[in-house]
Amino acid sequence: MPDAGVRIGLDAVSRSYGTGVARLTALKECNLVIGAGDLLAIVGPSGSGKSTLLQLIGLLDQPSEGRILFDGQDIAGFDDGARTRMRLHEIGFVFQRFHLLMGVTALENVAIPMEAAGISAAVRHSRASELLDRVGLGDRLLAMPAQLSGGQRQRVAIARALANGARLILADEPTGALHSEDKAGVIALLQELHSEGRTVVVVTHDEGVAAICTRRLEIRDGMVTEVSPPTGELRPAVSIGLPGMERK
Repeated sequence: MPDAGVRIGLDAVSRSYGTGVARLTALKECNLVIGAGDLLAIVGPSGSGKSTLLQLIGLLDQPSEGRILFDGQDIAGFDDGARTRMRLHEIGFVFQRFHLLMGVTALENVAIPMEAAGISAAVRHSRASELLDRVGLGDRLLAMPAQLSGGQRQRVAIARALANGARLILADEPTGALHSEDKAGVIALLQELHSEGRTVVVVTHDEGVAAICTRRLEIRDGMVTEVSPPTGELRPAVSIGLPGMERK
């Protein structure tokens, strides 16, 4: 279990692609603090900038303007190796289409991040077994992904996201390819990860997922606003906590 979730700050962050008349701005001057232990939903229409924001938070991309703080550290100072280590040890990713390796077992899929971290075979297989048992797949360790349902594959993906003790979980439409019964199981797991102190950020079109989150951001045309849970009131994300970074 992590000591505490990761705290993320975005200070006037924009992300653009292309140049000249073909230049597209996917995210516009986003100011945001995600507190350690937040359970945050990011909602909005397709193409609005949700996945762009998630990729920036997950250190998979870099801003065109502005700065991103990861537990108070400006990631602009990280070289490629440092960013890779942060993703490997601090961040767990969960995707709509699971991104499992189809040619290896559930156990081996979960063990892959630990192998990349240099953990011995005995330890990684023991830990992978424990994680699969935790997500309810203790009896499917040697199953191939093709032998699993969509919900079971997503649970394997969640176990894999936890393999190296991630304090930040980023989920991109984690229930988008699932039936109702499978969705409920994934939602319960996200709540459990949050209850353990992890920071959990979820991009979703699923109201059932958004409803369990303690905060909700809405993105439209690259602009981020926060929907206050008690009233549904919209307010600019700039008011959430920067530049003082006061949100804990």
